[in-house]
Amino acid sequence: MLAAAALGLTVQPPLAWLAGHHGLDVVLAVLVLATALTIEPGALRGLGARWRRLLAALAAGITVLPALSWAASRLVAPGPLRDGVMVTGLAPSEIACVATTVMAGGAAAVAAGLLIGSAAVTVAAAGPILALEAGHGAVRPAGIVTGLALVVAVPLAAGIWLRARVPLIASAERAATATATAAVAALVALTAAEVHLRARYLAVALALAVFLAGTVLAGRLLGIGLPRQPATALLLAASMRDFAVAAALAAAAFGPPAAAPLGLYGILALAWGTGAAGVLRARQAAGPAVPGAAPSPPGGRR
Repeated sequence: MLAAAALGLTVQPPLAWLAGHHGLDVVLAVLVLATALTIEPGALRGLGARWRRLLAALAAGITVLPALSWAASRLVAPGPLRDGVMVTGLAPSEIACVATTVMAGGAAAVAAGLLIGSAAVTVAAAGPILALEAGHGAVRPAGIVTGLALVVAVPLAAGIWLRARVPLIASAERAATATATAAVAALVALTAAEVHLRARYLAVALALAVFLAGTVLAGRLLGIGLPRQPATALLLAASMRDFAVAAALAAAAFGPPAAAPLGLYGILALAWGTGAAGVLRARQAAGPAVPGAAPSPPGGRR
């Protein structure tokens, strides 16, 4: 991630050109498709028992988090950087949240369910909400919805369908994972290419840190009363928003320069997610974890 960011900062002209000519959209579609190919057909079984909490998490993701990112963006001066921060809360759960949930010993099915559900909600609602938040007519909700459908919904549905219907796909999971990792690095480089380091980025970093802290709190609250594994999944899926979708959304709504803050957010979110996963895994080995979560039943049953 850091190497990709450094590449984007040092090789800016060609990467910025790519970002301004649908490069973000193409790489994001590849990332979503590759990630969807790694979701096992049976991964979502057993979510019925958690449907109320899942709905609460999806509702918070499209109401509370957009309001939080809008409030955090007020710390940044008006312009593309503020617009980029404002968009962050409209993104779905980070695609990497499933992997970090597994690392933390959480319920991967819950994280996968939130990933898919939040992607669908974002495609449907991000455009109208962003038009309302932006407060001006330059934002075209219909165009945003169409763009998100093409680069998020279609590749996600195609990948899940292919994994379920084509037996050979399962044997290519390692290649799909490697492709997804490369796509994440490419997206970081493309968004970093829009960054022109100035003192005003200190305000951007502060705003993103405030937003991240708010999403962590939201994830903790959503997991109250749940066993450790689903509570861990809710914490990570709620607190890690997808910087790549946010970057594509910002670029579509406000132009490529608005995507600049999202590379920084991606680094912050992934650093938080992997760090938290390691701490939670260690706590799980030592005893009860995730404050407010009920202990797991004997034998790990849910």
